[in-house]
Amino acid sequence: MYFGKIKNCDIANGEGVRVSLFVSGCTNHCEHCFQPQTWAFDYGEPFTPQTEETILELLSPDYINGLTLLGGEPFEPENQRVLLPFVRRVRAAFPRKTIWCFTGFTYDELLTEGSHPRCEATDELLSLLDVLVDGRYVEELKDISLRFRGSSNQRLIDLNATRQTGSVQLFSS
Repeated sequence: MYFGKIKNCDIANGEGVRVSLFVSGCTNHCEHCFQPQTWAFDYGEPFTPQTEETILELLSPDYINGLTLLGGEPFEPENQRVLLPFVRRVRAAFPRKTIWCFTGFTYDELLTEGSHPRCEATDELLSLLDVLVDGRYVEELKDISLRFRGSSNQRLIDLNATRQTGSVQLFSS
């Protein structure tokens, strides 16, 4: 897996001050994507054990609320397989910090057997996340008043509440 950028002290991609990892590779190709360069799976730099250590170090200050995964597309199967062991490490090292993930796929697509993004890593990766921002960006539904998303079809899903109730629960701050 490759990544395009690591942002420290990011306040735009989730609640509080976050460390954000922008992974490379995306097959969604949303029209008017704000980062089309990240569609290429080899954009940026290789995600290495040293990259993991850097992110873990950046997550360590108390003022950092958590990690955000976005892209590109974290739920491309080849990205999930690399992210899963890393997210396990983050969850173990920082159990009180939140983990957010932005995906152009819908939550339903991630759960549907045979869909493109679903693979052997999907369920466990979802189980380690606190908030999932799902859905493709749709220019006709653009709404700059929305928090943490660009178009009104995208949802902020509270995955902890969703797991407890068994039905999709939206995140509210």
